[in-house]
Amino acid sequence: MTPEQLQQLFQAAPAPQAPFFRLYHDDGGTPLFYSMEDRPGTYIEIDQETFARNISNVRVRDGRLVEITWTTTTKLIPGNSGSPCHPDNVAVIVAEDQPHIRWSKKTYESN
Repeated sequence: MTPEQLQQLFQAAPAPQAPFFRLYHDDGGTPLFYSMEDRPGTYIEIDQETFARNISNVRVRDGRLVEITWTTTTKLIPGNSGSPCHPDNVAVIVAEDQPHIRWSKKTYESN
């Protein structure tokens, strides 16, 4: 390869793009993961410092990152979705055709 060909190759290369930092979250604003990749899902753009801190005590509210300064409690509640469990023992998962109660997690936030 001649120097001229090498120069043409470098000139034809695309310009490097600035890295982007994203926080992917669920519909409730709870963080799922931080990424520098274009992944499917809902996300907000964040700065490099926030990305490096990789903090989990945050929520996304109105498209902005908010640090949690309140207490969160997660409890199992009966509902229409979730894991089918034995009616007398929530720790025992049963088949769909057996008598069961469905349980899912709910997070409560308070000051």
